[in-house]
Amino acid sequence: MSAATRRLTTAQALVRFLAAQYTERDGVRHRLVAGTWGIFGHGNVAGVGQALVEYGDVMPFHQGRSEQAMVHAAVGHARHLNRLSAQAVTTSIGPGATNLVTGAALATVNRLPVLLLPGDYFASHAADPLLQQLEHPSEADVSVNDALRPVSRYFDRINRPEALLASAPRAMRVLADPAETGAVTLALPQDVQAEAFDWPEEFFADRVWRVRRPAPDPEELADAVRALRAARRPLIVAGGGVHHGEAEAALEALVDATGIPVASTQAGKGSLRHDHPADLGGIGHTGTAVADDLARTADLVIGVGTRYSDFTTASGTLFQDPGVRFLNLNITAFDAHKLAARTLVCDARAGLTALTGALYGHRVPSSYEDEYRAGRARWEETVRAALRADDENAVPTQTQVLGALDAVVGDEDVVINAAGSLPGDLHKLWRSRSPRQYHLEYGYSCMGYEIPAALGVQQAAPGVPVWALVGDGTYLMNPTEIVTAVQEELPVKLVLVQNHGYASIGGLSESVGAERFGTDYRHRAADGTFTGAPLPVDLAANAASLGMDVLRAKTVRELREALSTARAATRPTCVYVETAAGDAPGAQAWWDVPVAEVSARDAATGARARYEQAVADRRHHL
Repeated sequence: MSAATRRLTTAQALVRFLAAQYTERDGVRHRLVAGTWGIFGHGNVAGVGQALVEYGDVMPFHQGRSEQAMVHAAVGHARHLNRLSAQAVTTSIGPGATNLVTGAALATVNRLPVLLLPGDYFASHAADPLLQQLEHPSEADVSVNDALRPVSRYFDRINRPEALLASAPRAMRVLADPAETGAVTLALPQDVQAEAFDWPEEFFADRVWRVRRPAPDPEELADAVRALRAARRPLIVAGGGVHHGEAEAALEALVDATGIPVASTQAGKGSLRHDHPADLGGIGHTGTAVADDLARTADLVIGVGTRYSDFTTASGTLFQDPGVRFLNLNITAFDAHKLAARTLVCDARAGLTALTGALYGHRVPSSYEDEYRAGRARWEETVRAALRADDENAVPTQTQVLGALDAVVGDEDVVINAAGSLPGDLHKLWRSRSPRQYHLEYGYSCMGYEIPAALGVQQAAPGVPVWALVGDGTYLMNPTEIVTAVQEELPVKLVLVQNHGYASIGGLSESVGAERFGTDYRHRAADGTFTGAPLPVDLAANAASLGMDVLRAKTVRELREALSTARAATRPTCVYVETAAGDAPGAQAWWDVPVAEVSARDAATGARARYEQAVADRRHHL
């Protein structure tokens, strides 16, 4: 080997390269790829697996139990570190690789970085077909990994070792670019992984990817300032970009200077602390009454780092002022231009700081501030009533579970959720005390996200109490990473809420005329009807069998005590609680789920009439 090259296999070279990649923003440096999750089989065990053994001193390895869950863990890690650090995930050929698709879609939908390294078929076609190969009769270069193309922000198949010299830096650029990031896939044919090549030493040199804070265009800024000065009822919609850009203090400074109120998406909740006088809580279908009422009469909506999902806009029915216009501050032009908005394509912190300076002396009318502060006070009474438990010896409702948790957590705790009925209750009721506390994955709303994501967050924040909130339906989707938590000694806390079915979809099913069909976990009689008896399933025992310490709580008092014990625990701990029926605050805005246009059943025909009345309020903002 010459002095200028190093002879390594492709897999060894890739691992060495990844270990030398860094991001830097505001002078703070992070490992870009902080570790690798893996499940081994043919297709990666002799290539990437061997390389991870060879270079375990520079690339930490984490053993997963489900390929999808490993991606969720990596996403949780990246989100908690504001997209400045990612993790890699390696899998075998075939089902191991296709199990990545859901996690990849979640990462890309949420604009969060993760590096996927699935094994692939022989580039040489020496063994063809091989075990688990999907043969395509007319496209011999197609593999199951091509299913990852539409859910990846960058995709390449490394058919020759030297192809990595160009592709690996391109992959890192996408991972580190806040305007382009998401799932990045490098498919690795198993023969190429093991093939040796003389690699230039420069390939392994430390490389820093600076994460820019682009400033707003002066003309766009001037146009935005004119719009804000003219508005009488402006409303800020804070999205996940506020957190990703670490712009919470800049947002607070703008709000304090101008009095503009802030409503938040699921990803943006916590952009202002819950007790800030201008914080209105969640917006949209799962939002608060005060936020949605102001949204209906806002004349200027300022979206900061949001992609305006249908939950945020109430499927196009929320922003009803006849002259409402939009101003979108976003690092991606794609999102900034939504809803025919004026645009500020820039970093969230840079843009908000520029707006604060340019709006010096401007403030919304005092009557508007009085209005939204009164609305805040009314909604806070709703929150207190929902979280309060008057009888300490009663079986808690789901909202009282949140009340008990609220009483136990500190400002530094992280609460993770993604699917079921909990996201709606949390968005309306949770009192976020710090920017990192509220961790809701609602871009893809993926059942099974919470437990593995808690592992990734715990790795990113050692010593911080991390809570995964799951219902019984979500738990049954993906409990396997409990074993990983035990193996990795990650003291995550699991709150397992048992209500014997898919509560959220059950309620939706009833509202759209499907009569809760297929949403209960109960015994069926011979005629197919439900008997009402719950299934003899003990999820607490299941969690214990996977290695968790389990605390069972039957009353509000026992629940609060169990949560306190779990928070202090130094190993993975589950608090199991069966909930009573209770009335959480209802939806404050509509959501479009089309109802059968014709039906012989009264439930469906009634739901269709209500649907047609609601859909008439939809607007196309042009």
